[in-house]
Amino acid sequence: MATLLKIDDALKSRVHNLADQRRRSAHWIMLEAIQQYVDREEQREAFKKEALQSWASFQETGKHITGQEARDWLDTWGTENETAAPECQK
Repeated sequence: MATLLKIDDALKSRVHNLADQRRRSAHWIMLEAIQQYVDREEQREAFKKEALQSWASFQETGKHITGQEARDWLDTWGTENETAAPECQK
């Protein structure tokens, strides 16, 4: 699928300068930029969806852990005393 992308001269010049510095084609630079943007935005949307689902679950059940419980648990990661996730409470 061919897609036409119109960009202003200033941005076009920046892309070409970066392409020269990276020893890549301008086409490669633009594809890479688009790919990274789409990946980042998809991850942002997935995070937002998960947060909304978590909020809905909390409103429904009241189950949660405190911020301090989460920090204490995370502090054990990668240590000899690594612990299991704390139990949710009401």
